[in-house]
Amino acid sequence: MKTACHVPVKGPSGVNDDALKRLKRAEGQVRGVIRMVENENYCPDILTQIAAARSALRKAGLSILKRHVESCVADAVRSGEEQGEALIDEMMMVLDRHGI
Repeated sequence: MKTACHVPVKGPSGVNDDALKRLKRAEGQVRGVIRMVENENYCPDILTQIAAARSALRKAGLSILKRHVESCVADAVRSGEEQGEALIDEMMMVLDRHGI
């Protein structure tokens, strides 16, 4: 179920800057992993880089989650809207689905 979410500032600022930085780091790491596989590098080294990319993606996700909780969910709960409960339910479903 998708619900409306008011985010006061859109675009790269605050939490977005952090998430973008982490996503770009993960992108670079994945490109590096591809090169390592193409060059038939040592498997444990490849696995280490895959773990680093996963970590960067996980941290980017947590940064985006923080933005969502601090803006969308908090605003809806403070306003007493029924939407607040729906946003919390949606967030919990996403967390459960992705093992966060």
